[in-house]
Amino acid sequence: MATAANNITPISDVEEIELDAAVVDPARVEQQIDEKMIGERIRAMRLRRSMGLVELGRLTGLSASFLSQLETGRVVPTIRNLARIAMVFEKDLSCFFQPERRVTFRRLAKTDRIPITRKQKQGSRFISESLGSLIPDRHLVPCLAEFLPGGDVCEFTPKVFTGTEFVYLLAGTLELQAPNRVQLLEAGDVCWIDASTPRQYLCHGTDRARALIVTEHTK
Repeated sequence: MATAANNITPISDVEEIELDAAVVDPARVEQQIDEKMIGERIRAMRLRRSMGLVELGRLTGLSASFLSQLETGRVVPTIRNLARIAMVFEKDLSCFFQPERRVTFRRLAKTDRIPITRKQKQGSRFISESLGSLIPDRHLVPCLAEFLPGGDVCEFTPKVFTGTEFVYLLAGTLELQAPNRVQLLEAGDVCWIDASTPRQYLCHGTDRARALIVTEHTK
């Protein structure tokens, strides 16, 4: 006759069964990391500050090469590295793991836009109104630009970067100067230019020129 002891699972076997049930699927771990898009969140925070990888590396003590791999998902971040990055942007560590609320619509009233007059050199003036706060991902940056008439005072030299630049002229006449090329843009014209090209915009004529400029920074 079998005793009750024969129906009892040895303790060592119980421990082994519980351990097997607790093992996390590595594929599921990778899926969780991908779904949180940690690299994309880091890049978005960096671009909102107009910060380069070298500067972020200097502030965090991490190399620009490592940060680039982190943003593109080629390496998996450690909690310590995420904490360093979060501190630079004055964020809590949880910001990398919280579900993102999907934004489908944003409005920026005319009264909320702040015109900024920029001076690039003596007598040079250029007025811009940034619309970038509307865009969740700041690799796309639109702005309203106003070019003042009067020869050199309306000259504007945009930054050279990897990406593209679109110009839609709303009013006036704008002269686009690029290497070996000068192009006049009239109201209603649309222009695309490789943003790695050195270029200048110059108001042509006696009236102000106004344009919608959209720059797209390559990821």
